[in-house]
Amino acid sequence: MKPRRRFYLVAEEIMPEAMIKTVEVKDMLARGEFDTVHDAVNVVGLSRSAFYKYRDLVFLYDDEKRERLITLSLILEHRSGILSNVLNTIAQTGGNIITITQGMPLSQAAHVTATVDIRHLDVSVDELTVTLQNMQGVRKAEVVGYS
Repeated sequence: MKPRRRFYLVAEEIMPEAMIKTVEVKDMLARGEFDTVHDAVNVVGLSRSAFYKYRDLVFLYDDEKRERLITLSLILEHRSGILSNVLNTIAQTGGNIITITQGMPLSQAAHVTATVDIRHLDVSVDELTVTLQNMQGVRKAEVVGYS
C-alpha cells in the first residue's frame, strides 16, 4: 500500500534553491513568457532534470490567489428595488458580486442565485446571510456553496 502523501507549508528561506526556481519557471510558463521548458530553465539557471524532478511536487502558496467564493440562493419578492437593495447590502459589507442569475417571477417571487467574492467581507458569512434574510422583500437567503 502506498503511503499517504503529506504536505507542509514552509517559508521560502529554508527551501532549496532548485525548488524556488522550479516554481518561478512554472509561473513564467503559465504566463506565456516562454514556449519551452528549456528556454525558461536557462533564464533562471536551473537544470531541466531538477525542474522535472520538482515540477509536480512544489507549488506557490499565495493567499491572494485562493478563491473565496460563496453561492447565495435568494427568494425575492417581485417588487422594484428589492434586488438592488440586496446587491447594495452585499457591496457595503465588502462582498463583490461575480455572477448573478435571476429566474422569472412566479407567485410574485423570483429566485436569484449570486456568486460572491468574500475575500474582503467586513462581516462573517453568517452575519451577511442573516442581514439579507431580514431585509424587506427577501423571503429566503441562504448559502448553498463555497469554493
